[in-house]
Amino acid sequence: MSHNIQPTGKPNTNTLMRSNRYVITDYFDTPCGEMILGATDDRLCLCDWVKSRHRRTIDNRIQKQLLSRYMQGTSPVIEQAKEQIAEFFDGTRRSFDLDLYLTGTDFQKKVWGFITQIPYGTTTSYSQLTTTVASETDIRAVSNAVGANALSLIIPCHRVIGSRGQLTGYAGGLVAKQYLINLEKTFMAVDIADTQAMATAMAQLSAECKPTED
Repeated sequence: MSHNIQPTGKPNTNTLMRSNRYVITDYFDTPCGEMILGATDDRLCLCDWVKSRHRRTIDNRIQKQLLSRYMQGTSPVIEQAKEQIAEFFDGTRRSFDLDLYLTGTDFQKKVWGFITQIPYGTTTSYSQLTTTVASETDIRAVSNAVGANALSLIIPCHRVIGSRGQLTGYAGGLVAKQYLINLEKTFMAVDIADTQAMATAMAQLSAECKPTED
């Protein structure tokens, strides 16, 4: 798919307009929808859903913090990310091994660090996450930090749900969030060395939780 990349956030800073630095971006299709990947200094700084409701805010933050503009292309870490994301959706990968560049506040980075510790195939609630990271009164700040995550899948915020088990906001949409939760639970019950079982699991996912257009 061809894309004409433009800086979506358009920060109004003279420093940014003078910058010769670029965040290299590329696109990747997944069963949950199209993702945009971005890298700076060959570290992944962006892995997010193209149709995310936070798209402009996240792009703006990355460009402003890195004093960089977006330029379509590719890099070794972007190609590694594509390969690992494909493996994740195939059920053969449960964690990611990529060099990352986090753009955010210290508090946001702290929250994201705890999210990466949520085991594959499990979920935690916003209130449980808040108790772990800070105090119960900080649940709004923690929720905002989850929403500011620019590295979906890699920082698995889809594993954070409501206190009564209900799905809550997700950058890729609630259908995608349910798909990801179902995907992990399905592959948790399968021996990845059993090709027959893996094929059955893939067919089950395609039939039962294939995302539909909003």
